Amino acid sequence: MRCPFCQSDNDRVIDSRTSEDGATTRRRRECLACKRRYTTYERIEGTTVKIIKKDGTREPFDHSKIKRGLEKACWKRPVGDAQLEKIIAEVENELETKFESEVESRELGELVMRLLRDLDQVAFVRFASVYRQFKDVHDFVHELRPMLDESRQP
Repeated sequence: MRCPFCQSDNDRVIDSRTSEDGATTRRRRECLACKRRYTTYERIEGTTVKIIKKDGTREPFDHSKIKRGLEKACWKRPVGDAQLEKIIAEVENELETKFESEVESRELGELVMRLLRDLDQVAFVRFASVYRQFKDVHDFVHELRPMLDESRQP
């Protein structure tokens, strides 16, 4: 494993933990050259599911693309990396179990939003506003109304 700071490939594993679902291993590493620490994630490489984009093009599922979108939605929110990795692992597991080889981007986006809604409602609205391409404040109100109705129920 190359150190993201100094690019040395000499490190040691300090700690290893398996995720709750057992599909990912988190490893804390220390670079022996610069002594800095970093985290890596190890996961089973499954079948590559292709995402069918809105324009009909197909591209392989990209773990990092989902993570970037979630990080932007959760910016300055009380959401940790472990929580984001858990969502991504759930997305990957569901893709591999429910879909043979292809899934529409719409279904993928809806899955991510469903999981994000349970984690942080502000991050959910941020993600939804980009994903669903909100045009004005009415789109926000339309998305928030069901959540507000749920919170009012005893």
